Amino acid sequence: MNRKQTEAEIDLLQLAKVLWRRAWIIILAMLFCGALGFSYARYCITPLYQAKAMMYVNNSSISVGSTTVNLSDLSAAQKLVNTYIVILKTRATLNDVIEQADLDYSYQELANMISASPVNSTEIFEIVVTGPNPREAEKIANTIAEILPEKISDIVEGSSVRIVDYAVVPSQKSSPSITRYTGIGLLLGALLSCGILILRELLDEQIRGEDYLRQNYDLPVLAAIPDLRSAASSGAAYYDSYASRTKEVSE
Repeated sequence: MNRKQTEAEIDLLQLAKVLWRRAWIIILAMLFCGALGFSYARYCITPLYQAKAMMYVNNSSISVGSTTVNLSDLSAAQKLVNTYIVILKTRATLNDVIEQADLDYSYQELANMISASPVNSTEIFEIVVTGPNPREAEKIANTIAEILPEKISDIVEGSSVRIVDYAVVPSQKSSPSITRYTGIGLLLGALLSCGILILRELLDEQIRGEDYLRQNYDLPVLAAIPDLRSAASSGAAYYDSYASRTKEVSE
């Protein structure tokens, strides 16, 4: 058991040394993949902008079908927010938005651009329009805010929805995040380069020395040829002396 743990520890140490010696490859791979991520986010993805309008569900008694709801209860108002969001996404409402704002979208295309949700579990809900044109996104959000109260009052008797905040032209894009794509590229570059280097090391069956034979094949080493060119070898001085004498004789 101890022997296996020792061998695994030596193997991990060897892999760490390989990664350290090839750190320049890892850095180059990270820079390359990071540059790809930056270029893709900067030049290949269409920037999107978000315009937001906010609306308030007024407290009153309203009738939904045969059921009367007292909106003095905050939780009841919060539940009606979801009903109003469904009315917002209906075909009739969005077709009126397309006609009034003079948009060149189909109902489904416009529906995919719009999202709505309650704000912090309150009686206020937010309408978010996402699109490639910031001015168009602002125009759509405000058109919805103007049309929606009338649409809701036609369906829900006694309802009252008021505009809290009109949308403004967004000054910054909501996506893509260049920083995020660049970071993902750097991370992928590091993972891929490390994986390739480790795989190459594990598949390399080249004999590197006596320790390699002992650990992998459990064979006795009968003899070893020293590296005479190595400064740490005891025969280095002999090699240099022999080389110099050979040179003198030849001259």
